[in-house]
Amino acid sequence: SDLLFPGCELTANTKSYTFQVDKEDDSDHILALSVVCLTDGAKDECNVVEVVGRNHENQEIAVPVANLKLSCQPLLSLDNFKLQPPVTFRLAAGSGPVHLAGWHRIMHREDASFEEDDDLSEEEEEKLAPIMPAKK
Repeated sequence: SDLLFPGCELTANTKSYTFQVDKEDDSDHILALSVVCLTDGAKDECNVVEVVGRNHENQEIAVPVANLKLSCQPLLSLDNFKLQPPVTFRLAAGSGPVHLAGWHRIMHREDASFEEDDDLSEEEEEKLAPIMPAKK
């Protein structure tokens, strides 16, 4: 089931937010970021948002996902950038406020719908028009 991730706001006073699930929960969870944007009160400065997680060797890694500036890029669409909780969002530079929003998917292991929804059946693929080369 998909749940709206109400989001979080990163500021000079609240520089990080951690999204985590109950360790007792045996479901698979995906957190997807849709939008990162500056909100009311933001200064015209670079605001860098990092995602902090763990790699396959369980080492902490931080990856910048947005660099926002009020005068040139106040909003960034992340096209449902998928992450596996626990994950921390950190304001690495700037004073914000920066708002993050997206959705949270819970997949119960006994569900038959565990496969990705993006996969098309053969019948659906046949209905798609072929891609034609661009006209010069």
